[in-house]
Amino acid sequence: MAVTDIKTLEAELKTLIVQTLRLEDVQPEEINSEDALFYDGLGLDSLDALELGVAISKKYGIKLANDPEENRKIFASVNAIAHFILEQ
Repeated sequence: MAVTDIKTLEAELKTLIVQTLRLEDVQPEEINSEDALFYDGLGLDSLDALELGVAISKKYGIKLANDPEENRKIFASVNAIAHFILEQ
């Protein structure tokens, strides 16, 4: 999938997050691209990260590293995920 517009990709990712994780109380447009996704931010946990990683890998055809520290950086925010996808 060739996505080159960061804002379009961020919007797609926000929708993917809400749908994949079944976040009933959150609308995609309510997610700030710069906010943390885990803990104090959106409040996601490690199981959410796994589900989200699988969904992103399938949708965008990317492979995530088996490095927890690297994955923490990738999943820090919607913006970080978008940049990672565009770099692949």
